Amino acid sequence: MEIGLMVEPQVGGTYSELLALARWAEETGLDAFARSDHYTNMAKSAHATDALTSYGGLARETSAITLTVLVTPLTFRHPAVIAKTAATLMEMSAGRFELGIGTGWMEPEHEQFGMELGPLGQRFDRFEEALGYLWTAFGRNQGGFSGEHFELADFEVLPRVAEHTPIVIGGSGMKRTPSLAGRYADEYNMFVTDKATLDARLAVMREAAGAAGRNADAIKVSMAVSPVVGADQADYEGDLARRAEGRGMDTAEYVDVLDGRGIPHGTADAVAQRLHEIAGWGVDRFYLQDFSALSDVDTDCWGMLVKALGAA
Repeated sequence: MEIGLMVEPQVGGTYSELLALARWAEETGLDAFARSDHYTNMAKSAHATDALTSYGGLARETSAITLTVLVTPLTFRHPAVIAKTAATLMEMSAGRFELGIGTGWMEPEHEQFGMELGPLGQRFDRFEEALGYLWTAFGRNQGGFSGEHFELADFEVLPRVAEHTPIVIGGSGMKRTPSLAGRYADEYNMFVTDKATLDARLAVMREAAGAAGRNADAIKVSMAVSPVVGADQADYEGDLARRAEGRGMDTAEYVDVLDGRGIPHGTADAVAQRLHEIAGWGVDRFYLQDFSALSDVDTDCWGMLVKALGAA
């Protein structure tokens, strides 16, 4: 079971703060460091850096940890730009970059920056074409690529280091997202969920992989999870009560919400045990997702959980 830290810099945070967290994750022995790629925090303005540009710095200022973008929206960049950027980041990081790519979804950031979002069906059509384009640019498909939205001539796109760039596809859909993951992804990512939902998604993914002549067992399965965790029972209960109050709920109501979403909660040992149980369902990597501004990310809390995971 692999463990990564995932942060949300659109909530607020400088590159220096991002670097400090990436170095902490590397020094702690985590497998991956991930960040989102948004330009605003919904309708709110914040100090939000560009994900792929920031990874150019992290590629040179870290040495071992995998750097994963979860995920860059296709609406931000043409697939040619994505392919060339991924190739450059792979070269700069000595092969430690993972390309998470998605359709784009946050309406306010597109409205504020004047970028076209488009209807969901259209976004998925463009997304599917972009994945085929990237496979061709990365050398996984021979010849050029021709679609309704994107075209790539039949030539060798260099540097070819991008051929080994892992592609991460994530989402909560039950059909199209897992189908695309089966056809194109090296890693299939989703928010933490229950076993029945996971099994249903993996069945679709595996069927699509088999139809495409791919080995479904080679596709990494990952979950993003933001647990409520405490050093001991009293610490956990205090944090739980504060979070519930902040959402206008009593503690029991908030626990019901957490359980309904499959979010682990409890002491570090209890959460670690639960994550190991979920890993037994076929999950290869967990991203510990922190929605705080970068300056407020509680590395003590995550360090405590990482230590418990190692002992569980």
